[in-house]
Amino acid sequence: MDTAAFRSLLDRGPLLADGGMGTSLIERGAPVDSCMEETNLRAPARVADIHAAFVGAGARMVLTNTFGANRYRLERHGLAERLGEICRAGVGLARDSGAEIVAGSMGPLGVRLQPYGRVRPEDAFGAYREQAEALADGGVDLLVVETQTDVRELEEAVRAVREVAPSMAVIASATFTRDDRTLLGSAPEEVAAAAVLLGVDAIGVNCGEGPAQVLRVVRAMRPAADRAGIPLLARPNAGGPTEVGGRFVYPATPEYFGEIAHAMVDEGVAVLGGCCGTGPAHTAAIAAAIARPKADAAPARAGAGPRARYSKAGSARGRAPDVHEAASTTRAPMPPSTELEAKLERGDFVVTVEMEPPRSFNAAELVAAAQTLRDAGADAIDVADSPMAKMRMSAWAACRLVQENVGVETVLHFPTRGRNLLRLQGDLLGAHALGIRNLFVCVGDPVTIGDYPHGSNNVDVTATGLLALITEAFNTGVDRSGTSIGAPTSFFAGAAVAPSAVDLEREARLLKRKADAGARFLLTQPFYSAEPLTALRETYEKVAGEPLRVPLVAGVLPLVSARHAEFLHNEVPGIEIPDGARERLRRAGNDPERSWREGSAMAVELIGSLRDEGVAGIYVMPQFGRYDRAAEVVEAARAG
Repeated sequence: MDTAAFRSLLDRGPLLADGGMGTSLIERGAPVDSCMEETNLRAPARVADIHAAFVGAGARMVLTNTFGANRYRLERHGLAERLGEICRAGVGLARDSGAEIVAGSMGPLGVRLQPYGRVRPEDAFGAYREQAEALADGGVDLLVVETQTDVRELEEAVRAVREVAPSMAVIASATFTRDDRTLLGSAPEEVAAAAVLLGVDAIGVNCGEGPAQVLRVVRAMRPAADRAGIPLLARPNAGGPTEVGGRFVYPATPEYFGEIAHAMVDEGVAVLGGCCGTGPAHTAAIAAAIARPKADAAPARAGAGPRARYSKAGSARGRAPDVHEAASTTRAPMPPSTELEAKLERGDFVVTVEMEPPRSFNAAELVAAAQTLRDAGADAIDVADSPMAKMRMSAWAACRLVQENVGVETVLHFPTRGRNLLRLQGDLLGAHALGIRNLFVCVGDPVTIGDYPHGSNNVDVTATGLLALITEAFNTGVDRSGTSIGAPTSFFAGAAVAPSAVDLEREARLLKRKADAGARFLLTQPFYSAEPLTALRETYEKVAGEPLRVPLVAGVLPLVSARHAEFLHNEVPGIEIPDGARERLRRAGNDPERSWREGSAMAVELIGSLRDEGVAGIYVMPQFGRYDRAAEVVEAARAG
């Protein structure tokens, strides 16, 4: 199929592609670490059934099961010599499905090009050329170079395809991390501009963190596509995956996919489909949505604005093996308390608010916002340490500036991420020297999602081990090795808990370990009814044999719109928003102010119910940098 034929095909309306082949094979019993492409030879009926299911659900285009059928990936399984056989078999199975279009899937090589890796650009070109030849010989209609994270690798792939099949239509598709950058830091606009220069027939995005992110990226790519007069492709994952019981779970429902299909089309998307975690039900939902007249479509609620911030308290990602070794079995008397500790001990209802350090050395806005929150009644400012693994001012410096200039206590978020034991202990001493006493010990967002994905996540202790180090060593005047540090520190350390965790018994067991290691308070992930709190307490008592006595400060993330609520519910692991809450926001309509009033009212109602449940306080997470709105919630909480 050449460019003209491809364009003619799209003139008939949006082209619906299939969903996730790899995750579909895993659902049917394929080991996660197996060679999925070998299934074309070893169990062809399984691949054929998946293709047929997607076509039956309405897919007009299916991608061959050849995503990793290149020399580098196949070598790991001892299958490099069977590359051609695997590719040709993949094309045949896709063709037998009865699909209108068979697209040859060409994923990334699984290795890095120089200077980040050892593969020369010419070797990458050769590997892609081999795969393109095999797919073309098998009889594909077009080729899809997909899930690319390196613009230079994308260039080599498209060049190889053009050499093998100069007239065949080619689609170039990249994938992006949570900050809407490729793994090597390219923005959507940069990727789109590079792909346009390569002369591809369509550009787009696949995989990633779910429909909302893909919609954002498509919008960023659209100007380059419009200038070049080429269509866009969008094939999102079924939300951001989370690991549960050794397998990955994707939260976005078929209904959610269907609801945003029209938004995709409105943004110029001509080829729609799914990627990891999507099955025939997602395909059918998209097909039904794009078949309906536009006026009948439900409004999209995909959270297409700036990505919502949320606390990852209790996240299972990025945890290292526990190397916790208690420095002492006898707990020393705690040193004098901070104001936050004193309030919690008295039973005062505390209110803290999360703030992000600036991406600059200028902290004027941070200080001004902290003053607003203090005046509204905040007891302390939680300062996050490089949230979402993005480069920010040192959290210690931000805490110091807030305490000095605003006169309000801070809670320093202290992740174990990227810290070995030497640096970790030095950082603790530095924080104490700066007058920072309240610490929130957490794992931290993995660097793979942030500005520097090749940085190190390696740690020497887990969050539980760090708690013990603080309370059983530093607060008794010694370091991890038992050597004196001159005088005891007086840290007041807390930990994370996720009341909405999928495996609540596991969360309760981990919480018991944190309590035993010296956690003096708990910050939670956001939740939207009292039920998760009740379930957590009941489960903890069953697991620990005693009630939960550590003061619990409940996470409150006010919703700003129906779109925001749907995004959090469908795409953020660990957050569940009740149907009634989402319906209230839908009834509020599209007026931003009216939606916010409804969202803030629900937050205040939730705070009231949490007070009745006996929580020690609330931990407010402002959205989209709107600290003024957070101040409204703080004032309302104080008034209650």
